Amino acid sequence: MRPESIRRLLESVAAGSTSLSRAAAKLCQMPYEDIGFARVDHHRELRTGFPEVIFCEGKTAAQTVKIATSMKKAGSTVLCTRCSPEQVRALRKRFPRCRAEKDARTVTIGKRPGPGAGAGRVAVVCAGTSDLPVAEEARVTAELSGARVRTIYDAGVAGLHRLLAEHEGLMESDAIVVVAGMEGALASVVGGLVSAPVIACPTSIGYGASFGGVAALLAMLNSCAPGVTVVNIDNGFGAGYAAGMIARLAASGRDAKQAKEK
Repeated sequence: MRPESIRRLLESVAAGSTSLSRAAAKLCQMPYEDIGFARVDHHRELRTGFPEVIFCEGKTAAQTVKIATSMKKAGSTVLCTRCSPEQVRALRKRFPRCRAEKDARTVTIGKRPGPGAGAGRVAVVCAGTSDLPVAEEARVTAELSGARVRTIYDAGVAGLHRLLAEHEGLMESDAIVVVAGMEGALASVVGGLVSAPVIACPTSIGYGASFGGVAALLAMLNSCAPGVTVVNIDNGFGAGYAAGMIARLAASGRDAKQAKEK
């Protein structure tokens, strides 16, 4: 349940347009709803500012749809990650107006918040086209947090001039997600060029000695550039989520400063 939904419900009770019994029935789903195979956390957005997200790997299409239905009924915007084609078809059948993004392997159900004039700024940088699914997952997640997202794709260290041409845009960012496989060097390069926090996301892309992303993970963990933090292999969602949180805090700080100056 979204914070604004709670406010509207309480206002309607105060105005007399909603009865106490009906309001109590809506609130009884908090903090979670037991649907048998899952306990859906409707309280999460109130606690953290971001609703529960459905990680679809390992779930059946029917389970995914049932969880999404519970969340949508509670008023949440629903993000489903790592969706299989079967799950996408089932979600589209149940929610015809949902938004499926093939590269990101995500489905979004409900209204997506647009970035406001003072929204936080996130850059998502990826090394190569093979890293796009993870980078796109990070982009979708950061956008759902309300951030204004700039993408810089196919800018790996083998052609460093491609990244340097985007330096001005990188410096305007509140947080930067760097997605790279192979040897994972891109995160260190970006970390040495910017003042914003860098969230490095290793991918499982690479030849045998990359060990399914372990080589990139270790390189990022051992980065000599300060300000680089690392999420798990292929965890575009985690990287986008962290970047969105940082950007939201940065935007709040700017708003407070501007209000004080006025």
